This record gives sequence, C-alpha cells and structure tokens, in this order.
Amino acid sequence: MTDATTPVLDLPEGVEVTGALRPGYEEILSRSALELVAALHRQLETRRQERLAARAEVVAAVADGQDLDFLPETRQIREDDSWRVAEHAPGLVDRRVEMTGPTDRKMTINAMNSGARVWLADQEDANTPMWENVVEGPLNLRDAVLGTISFTSPEGKEYALATTDQSRLPTIVVRPRGWHLDEKHVLVDGQRTSGGLVDMALYMTACAQPQLDAGKGPYFYLPKMEHHLEARLWNDAFVIAQEHLGIPRGTVRATCLIETLPAAFQMEEILYELREHSAGLNAGRWDYLFSVIKTYRTRGGDYVLPDRNAVTMTAPMMRAYTDLLVRTCHKRGAHAIGGMAAFIPSKDEEVNAAAYAKVRGDKQREAEDGFDGSWVAHPGMVGTCMEVFDAVLGDQPHQVDRTREDVQVTADQLLDVKGTPGEVTEEGLRANIDVAVQYLAVWLTGRGAVGIHNLMEDAATAEISRSQIWQWIHNDVTLADTGETVTRELVRRLADEIVPTLPGAADGSVDYGPAKDLFLQVAVADEFADFLTVPAYETMP
Repeated sequence: MTDATTPVLDLPEGVEVTGALRPGYEEILSRSALELVAALHRQLETRRQERLAARAEVVAAVADGQDLDFLPETRQIREDDSWRVAEHAPGLVDRRVEMTGPTDRKMTINAMNSGARVWLADQEDANTPMWENVVEGPLNLRDAVLGTISFTSPEGKEYALATTDQSRLPTIVVRPRGWHLDEKHVLVDGQRTSGGLVDMALYMTACAQPQLDAGKGPYFYLPKMEHHLEARLWNDAFVIAQEHLGIPRGTVRATCLIETLPAAFQMEEILYELREHSAGLNAGRWDYLFSVIKTYRTRGGDYVLPDRNAVTMTAPMMRAYTDLLVRTCHKRGAHAIGGMAAFIPSKDEEVNAAAYAKVRGDKQREAEDGFDGSWVAHPGMVGTCMEVFDAVLGDQPHQVDRTREDVQVTADQLLDVKGTPGEVTEEGLRANIDVAVQYLAVWLTGRGAVGIHNLMEDAATAEISRSQIWQWIHNDVTLADTGETVTRELVRRLADEIVPTLPGAADGSVDYGPAKDLFLQVAVADEFADFLTVPAYETMP
C-alpha cells in the first residue's frame, strides 16, 4: 500500500524493487543506480555463481586430504618484481588509525568526529542486510560527505559534524557485502542480485561525485574473498561502474581483507588482479580464524583450534599470516592495515586499564612489524592507537618503504594450527554459546555491531563460535577441564542453562528464542552451513 508520501521509482526495464519505500529512498534508488545494478548483474552474475561453486571444490579437496598451498599456475605473478599497485589515492595516503562501524545516522556522525584518519563505513559484518540499512546507509554517507547530516536521539540529544571541512574528517571507505550474500529486494530479470554489487552501485551513484568534489574518491573494503579470480570480478565491476558514471578508470580504490585461509595463499595475486584499483590489504583476524575452522573442519586432530579467546596474534600461524601480509603489501607499494581492537571503554577503571594495556601492546606489535595503520571499533580507542603509530611513523604517512625482505613464509607455517597454544574447555564452550546467542538476538533486530562483555562484536563472533562448536562435535573433541566429549546433547544442555541467564532474559525484555534456535540450527547440524547469515537473512522481511 502506498500513500502521498511514498516515493515512486523510475525503474529500468527488467528491474523490480520489492522493499518498502520511504521518503528519500528515491534519491538512492535512482534510475542511474538501478541501471548500474542491472548492468552489473547481467554481466557478472554467472561468474559470481561460478566462483561460489569453486569455493566448495576447495573445501572438498581439503576434506580429501589435499592441503592448501601457493598456486603453481600463478608463480610468475609472485616472482615478477616489476609490477606495483596504483599510487596512493587522495585521502588514503596516511591511514594510521581506521575507525570501523555501521552506517546508521548516529554512528556515521560519531565516526566522522572520531579523529581517525579513515572510517570503514560497514555495510557488511557490523551491519545487517535489513532493507532499511541497505538504502539508508548510502543516504547517510551522502549526507556526511555533503556536510548536511544531523541526528536527534529519542532522548533529545543532538548529533552533528564537528566540521564540514572534508580535509579534516576521516576518509570514508565502504565495506559492501561479500559475494555469498544476495539482495532479495532488488531483482533483475526476475533474479536476486548480488548484495555486494548493490551496495557498491548505490554508494557509487550517490557518493562518487561528492567524494571527488571533496578531493577524495569512492573507496571500498572488499570482504570474504577466497580466490584471486574473485578479486578480478570486483575489478571488472569497478570498471563497469566507472564507465557508467563517466569517471576515470582507476578512480575507485579498494583494500582487500585477507580474512580467509585460501586468500592467505593468494595475497600477491589478489593485489595483481586489482592493481589499478588497489589500496592495500587488511589482516581481518576474526574472520580468518573462522575460515581456518571452516576450511579444515573435517580434518580434526592437528586442525582443531583451542578456545577462541586463547588464540592470540602471537600464535605461530597468525604471525606467519600477518608477516606475509606486510611483506606482500610493501613489496608491491600497497598499504598493510592491521586488525581490530574491539575493546569498548567502560566505567570500570580497572577493566579499562587492563584493556588499554592489551590494546597498546597489540598495536605496538603491529606498528613495529611494519603495518601502516590499524583498526579500532570505538572512538575512545582512537587516541591510544594514534599514539602508538605516531611513535613509530613520526611525520611519515606510512612505512611502505620497509619491505620486510627478512620474511619468508611457507605453506606449512600458515597451516600450523597445532602450534597454537591453549586448550578446548567447557568455559570456552560456554563463552561461544553466550556471545553467539547474545549477538544473534540483536542481529535479527537489524543491528550488526553489538557491545558484549566490553567488546564490540560483529558477525565474525557468531561465525567463529558456532563453527568451533560444529568442529568440536564432529571430531569428538574432549574438554580439557571436565573430560566430557563435546556432543550435540551437551551443547543443547548448556544452551538451556546459559540462555536464561543472559541480559534481559529474566524480565523478558529480550526474546532469545529465535537467536537460540538459529544458533543451534547451524552449530549442531549434520552439514556445515557456509555462513549463518545466509539462513538468518531469509528470516528478515
């Protein structure tokens, strides 16, 4: 049903929008934007599906005993020292501190006022693909670039930009959804479209020119890739979008998250495929652990990780991964961006002191290892991260010239899961259930960034938690502290114990039923679900 305030869209032939329309949506769902979505879908959808099918082939090969390795067919790319990525783009020269977060209106303003050099405006793991978020995200970003954004909370608190001078505000870098997620509210020729391509198209058509007018450009973080041909697919999408908008080829820049185990073996190839649009690589540590579990989930034994909280960045396999990332980026003239500091400052000064010391140590390690910048999840952590990188970088915008030629990483080092200190415990099992169910309860309401136990959690949290449990069940893992074997029955029993104790459960202010059901659906299933957000998305209107 529509009324006088419901916008009417100018739809290209073959395009259907089924999501509800609110005033202002027509500015984002413009004819140009939908024409670009249609062009991207018609030219790239077959290849997207082929690449997704190829992922399953890799997992099947690993299950049959074939280990991941560097690709022999791309050896020439790795050994050719002559190529480099594009020069650093305006607004992406100095990236020493990057703030991350979803694109709701309040968060957009807080992130732009955070003092970070870059803001990762997240349409992926810190967001949910609820239709309102898909459209209102780029609407908020456009208003932020134009300097017109404001927000008044239900309590009457007003939020506004500290300045409208874009040179003094963080550079916006948008993270669209991964290749595996559809957009069910935008159909082309009767088919669902790619969520990531919809996110990219809506942002490009609304914000590319305002960003260029501000002296920056349309920039992206690319998630969840598992193969360099997926990077080629993104590169082709950027070419199509730039031609559609009439802006020079190479204007778009993209930083790729190396957050899957297969991608760790193809870092140089990923940079190569995107070289005219490349802005570097990021060490997406939490999704990386999820991918380690997912890829080797059936192998058991040497490939079972200990409790999630026991896995630190000093574990041998994580050191190999991050050292290789810095070496690869700097060899090719690209930025290497470090991982997330997820801590949220609280009113407990003792907790804060311990957390700040831990964050400082983590950022110190990254800066000294050669990273050019790092992520924080809360404005309160920007200063700590900035101080650490200032001490290492000084007046230099980055340390790309530090090529780390001392680094030589082998496939065995990347796969050294058994070298990770720690044990599988009932405490860790309980923590996985606790955090995953709390997170999913909020995710299903439309928010993807959730503060839990003084940490900012996103979808990677729930993915690690449920995939660990699945692996422990299917490999008959024994808990070190109780001697019990992890079984479906044990997980269900602990979930029944834990869920009633979660915040808001006792007074009924939070309904954990759907979240618990979804969590158990994927955690104790016979078959492994590649991404829990896929079935979760189907429950959304």
